Amino acid sequence: MKNRGSQSNPQNRYRRIQVVKLPAEMARLPNKLPTEYFHETAKSIVASNRSPDVPFDRSINAYRGCEHGCVYCFARPTHAYLDWSPGLDFETKIVCKTNAPELLEKVFNKPGYSPKVIALGTNTDPYQPAESRLRITRGLLKLFLRYRHPVSIVTKGAGLSRDLDLIQALAKHRLVSVMISMTTLDTWLKRIMEPRAASPAKRLQQIAALREAGVPVGVLVAPVIPKINDQEIEHLLQASAKAGAQTAGYVLLRLPMELKTLFQEWLERHFPDRAKAVLNKLRESHGGKLYDSRHFHRQRGNSQYAAMIAMRFQRQAAKLALNERRAFKLDTEAFRRPDNAPQQGSLFAVK
Repeated sequence: MKNRGSQSNPQNRYRRIQVVKLPAEMARLPNKLPTEYFHETAKSIVASNRSPDVPFDRSINAYRGCEHGCVYCFARPTHAYLDWSPGLDFETKIVCKTNAPELLEKVFNKPGYSPKVIALGTNTDPYQPAESRLRITRGLLKLFLRYRHPVSIVTKGAGLSRDLDLIQALAKHRLVSVMISMTTLDTWLKRIMEPRAASPAKRLQQIAALREAGVPVGVLVAPVIPKINDQEIEHLLQASAKAGAQTAGYVLLRLPMELKTLFQEWLERHFPDRAKAVLNKLRESHGGKLYDSRHFHRQRGNSQYAAMIAMRFQRQAAKLALNERRAFKLDTEAFRRPDNAPQQGSLFAVK
């Protein structure tokens, strides 16, 4: 399937009856799939998180599914909630919460609302291709700026550059930080692993542009995949630091639910010579299983291999001074409700 991360569309875990296509049927399928966009009038927009091993407790995901098509994406199983497949459906059926800015403003105006940092891009990328037309993320950023509300962003999309004006304005008030996700410097590996995400060079350019604009920016090496990109850790950190990154983090590959099957299919297709070794390293790091969902374990693992990755990462990050923290502490005291807030029609019109 050209320009797609997944090569199959397995039915989700909630389907009691599984349908398997015969080889003859598979041979008649097209080798390209168009992306479909579904507009959703959401009922709520700010999600609460109580997981003790993540650095935020509020988040917004303006899109369900992600056209970037990253084969390793831990959010793929969430498409089962829509009765779609975590496979190709996840990257070809994109639900767009077009009323997200309207809902966020209602949250800000609730009596007794107490501001805390809201994270964008925790599940699906706020700068995936649909954003270039819909500008939902841009509408949200306008509100964060108008209400002086802090926001953190994680992305691997090139579209962030369109909103640099708003992000720079937020940074002047200590209201924004950005983490750029970097998985590889190898353009061939990026093409098969993250087919529609920005190139490694473009992401490094974004780090440089953000730093030049005075925006706190870091790099997130995620995920680290045994024998696929783990050998690049030092090079990724070095290139990111040279571009201007101030801090760094990493996550070991996570394979919840249907993602186990999808990732194994991808390995067999692209790396049949090392597929078994990759999976063995993951099992070694998760007590014999491909994935252990326990807090403080799921993102790092627990094995000699996992300890070696942690040591290598920490050593290189320290060497490159990727340990800035003060710039990433955002202001939660500046929140205000404008007296002259415009009508919705003018507030959400995006240029």
